[in-house]
Amino acid sequence: MSHDSIDVRYVAKLARLDLTEEEVTLFQSQLESILGHVESLTAIELPDDLENDQNSHLAIMRNDTPHESLDPELVLGNAPEQSQQQVRVPKVVADA
Repeated sequence: MSHDSIDVRYVAKLARLDLTEEEVTLFQSQLESILGHVESLTAIELPDDLENDQNSHLAIMRNDTPHESLDPELVLGNAPEQSQQQVRVPKVVADA
């Protein structure tokens, strides 16, 4: 992958940033360094069982077992405001 294909001025224009020549030079070298690290990650050999894993091991769910609910009086006792057996909160949606 060629790093000099990244045009810092073009990216800055898309982000509506006014960069000085010093900033362009600094960001170009930083971007090349970042892309170099990313490129080195693509060279890492993975075991066959991990290549298509899609991080499914991160989505381990607990068993869905029924249990008793919290006591409503106990929960509402901690609420600063309550109305009709519910916690009252300020309205956050503007009127249309």
